[in-house]
Amino acid sequence: MIKRLNSRPHLHGGVVHNGVLYASGHAATDLSLDMKGQTAEICAKLDALLAQVGSDKSRLLHARVYLSDMSGKAAMTEAWTEWLNEADLPSRAAIGGADLGDPRRLVEIVITAAAD
Repeated sequence: MIKRLNSRPHLHGGVVHNGVLYASGHAATDLSLDMKGQTAEICAKLDALLAQVGSDKSRLLHARVYLSDMSGKAAMTEAWTEWLNEADLPSRAAIGGADLGDPRRLVEIVITAAAD
């Protein structure tokens, strides 16, 4: 069975299949925030998405983080590690120089997680 979450005209916010959540890219709504602030807002959105499927951040398997500029990686990582417990860190890739559609958008995060 495939479960699709948070339908939008061009995608779903996440899709669950065989106990795995595949999330689409999540970005901050408040584009006035800096890299750390946008990352923290995205993490809160991910908490809500994970809760929808009976999961939480301790069950993250992998994350891809797209950054508009790699000079902000340290600030993103600071918010990321404040959000996660050290024992629960997923595998992660950070990709810099991404065109995120709006010059104020600094970060977008895609996750895969175990789901119930």
